[in-house]
Amino acid sequence: MDLGLSGKSVIVTGGGSNIGRSIVLGFAAEGAHLTVGDIDVEQAERVGEAARGSGAASVEIVPTDVTQMEQVQKLVGAAVNNHGTVDVLVNNVGWDQLMFFTQTDPEFWQKVIQINYMGVLNCTKSVLDVMIENQHGAIVSISSDAARQGEPREAVYGGIKAAINSFMKTIARENGRFGIRCNAVCPGITIPEQDEEVGSTSMWVDKDSMFTEEQLVKVANNMPLRKVGRPRDVANAVLFLASDAVAGHVTGQVLSVSGGYSMVG
Repeated sequence: MDLGLSGKSVIVTGGGSNIGRSIVLGFAAEGAHLTVGDIDVEQAERVGEAARGSGAASVEIVPTDVTQMEQVQKLVGAAVNNHGTVDVLVNNVGWDQLMFFTQTDPEFWQKVIQINYMGVLNCTKSVLDVMIENQHGAIVSISSDAARQGEPREAVYGGIKAAINSFMKTIARENGRFGIRCNAVCPGITIPEQDEEVGSTSMWVDKDSMFTEEQLVKVANNMPLRKVGRPRDVANAVLFLASDAVAGHVTGQVLSVSGGYSMVG
């Protein structure tokens, strides 16, 4: 099925590692123009090279800390300068450390809030100015099933991702009249398949610090589908929601891609 993404101007934040990497390669295979923002430029460049070899119309890597509005504006400006618009924004950047809430402190809370929430606000505000003028656009934010079903050791992260779900619904209601669709994708545990899929700044750079192999087996066995997620699983959902051709009547939705971890009616 043709998703109609060929030649579209797509911004992906955190496109260097794990889920972001797979999203970039997914859009590349559809022939999109990609503007990738990441703080790990070296890893992002490796992904960019792979994307060019996978059929991307073009790829530009822009060093971007999404917590800094000036850097976000430069990222959006690069996409507009090169391609005249932004058709799709994927808010992918995310970060966490697994700890019980009683083990955390305000400094940790602020870091999680800045990266996971303020980054989404900065990027969304910056592209809305472009999309409203053009009366068209799609925004997909990567959330988490930790927001839909309380998850131990992710209290702050899950709360922020719940805020993102609500934020995206509100942005969808406010901007639908401009032809702008806004949705969220909630992964469950999503594990990179190979070490080269993550860069040095990724929270998955040391997978054993997140989950041991024994823990992952237990997690998989407790899932209805008996498996953990892989980055391509999430990327496929993002491409669907980004496509006007197949999801043109879908907005304000929160889609779990978690192997059935949560089943929210």
